[in-house]
Amino acid sequence: MRTITSTVDLDATPRQVWDVLTDGRAHAQWNPFITQLDGTLEVGNKIDVRIAPPGGKPMSFHPTVTDVEPERRLAWLGRFLVPGLFDGAHSFTLEPLPDDRTRLSQSETFRGLLVGFSGGLLQRTEAGFTAMNKALRQRVAERHPA
Repeated sequence: MRTITSTVDLDATPRQVWDVLTDGRAHAQWNPFITQLDGTLEVGNKIDVRIAPPGGKPMSFHPTVTDVEPERRLAWLGRFLVPGLFDGAHSFTLEPLPDDRTRLSQSETFRGLLVGFSGGLLQRTEAGFTAMNKALRQRVAERHPA
């Protein structure tokens, strides 16, 4: 098992951050890592996600939404071929901060037989989280100027 986490503090309310994060159609315009996020964000639904890890090949997958708490948490579980081979549980957690600010933590826990052989992919994924958080900060500032 391996967990990657990246956190960013944003000058926007949880509602404002949630609105940007869950606007799947707009991800291609601003998000350098998750370039596609299509589907209805409801627990049990499969969604279409495309990621572009820095220095790696873009990948598409169809995870199942596992948690939706508006303005608090969004999570999904993706699997490679069969359960237990290479599973990724991805989550976004929004924490309200004083002065109408928000801390966003993006995390993914990888489990399965292939995790130990996926070091390069995991490093690129972590770099993708960092790039996305930076772009999210800019997008939120553009959509919701202080």
